[in-house]
Amino acid sequence: MQYVIHAYDHADADAFDRRMAVRPAHLDYVRQLKAEGKFLLGGALLDADGRMIGSMLMLDLVSDEELTTYLATDPYIVQEVWDKIDVKPFRRADV
Repeated sequence: MQYVIHAYDHADADAFDRRMAVRPAHLDYVRQLKAEGKFLLGGALLDADGRMIGSMLMLDLVSDEELTTYLATDPYIVQEVWDKIDVKPFRRADV
């Protein structure tokens, strides 16, 4: 099952610094998912001024249990970079 994840950063004064401190671990984690064929697409969500305010990922996971594991282990979640996370199942259009 494919999932689209929109995750929005906390808005406290330390949020950006926390994001940047955790970013290397998050990117390593995503690289691992990519090597396993689970990461399809992703990147930073930006505000009107081009500042990072969150992330979007498209993942291809085998089960809801694998999604639960992802949501419990991504460094951006564990280290409280992301505040609000919206996960939706996704079906790619065959066009």
